[in-house]
Amino acid sequence: MFTIGDFAKHGRVSVRMLRHYDALGLLRPARVDPFTGYRFYEAGQLARLNRVIALKELGFRLDQVGTILDAQVGVEELRGMLRSRQAELESAMAAAAARLVQVEARLRTIESEGSMPVDDVVVKSLPPVRVAELSAIAQSYEPQDIGPVIGPLFGELCRRLDRAGVVPTGPGIARYEDAPDSGASPGTPGTPAASAPEPGAGTEAGAGAILVRAALPVAAGVRAADLGGGVRIVTLPAVERAATLVHRGSMDGVLPASQTLARWIDAHGYRSAGYARELSLACPEDRDQWVTELQEPLSPAS
Repeated sequence: MFTIGDFAKHGRVSVRMLRHYDALGLLRPARVDPFTGYRFYEAGQLARLNRVIALKELGFRLDQVGTILDAQVGVEELRGMLRSRQAELESAMAAAAARLVQVEARLRTIESEGSMPVDDVVVKSLPPVRVAELSAIAQSYEPQDIGPVIGPLFGELCRRLDRAGVVPTGPGIARYEDAPDSGASPGTPGTPAASAPEPGAGTEAGAGAILVRAALPVAAGVRAADLGGGVRIVTLPAVERAATLVHRGSMDGVLPASQTLARWIDAHGYRSAGYARELSLACPEDRDQWVTELQEPLSPAS
């Protein structure tokens, strides 16, 4: 048998918590000395202690924990409950981490206000390029909405090209348009999206959703029919003049680069002629090592 102190150490809980569980009837000591009132526990009681802690971590109240334990929940059922809770916590942690990245990006943008790294922005023409592309709808242009859509699109497109034995002839291109008012499901790779709206056709009332296009350059002989439903073969037109800026790191932190580009465009008498394309120059497993060129079409300011 173990004293309450030793049992607490083995169970990784406090003595105070064991006394509380005893008072609630969740975990009675195996023996209580009738003269001293000292509590003693057996090693076998660690199993019940583990269940109490696990159910508490699942979010159950202690009175509910007692009811569940009295119903003798099996190991497999308890394991399933724990795995479900684990998935919820991991999702919450991922969401919190993504929010932290966005906060950091906003802070870097605020800190850079008033500075204009003119040497980083390059104006150049973009040649036409023939691409295979998949499209889907994202709820907004915010990174937390774009990321879960563009990643699977590129993944599915790469699988389609690989199955067809097609090797891309250049780096991937992500491009965006205001989404038409359609019933397309957000973020469904391989589902043909409705035709893009005319430039400037969007209204404030209908603004928000974004048509996301993931594209890979392909040779002239590649046909859409070879790549399965939903894939389009299109030629992106040449762009006479585009302001470009290289962003290094995850696209979750692209905001400072994007706003630097916007300030440069405004300061140099241009206006944006559409959403920036994103040319993936390097995409290693470590997203922090990504290198992406932002390419924003320009037109003279009116």
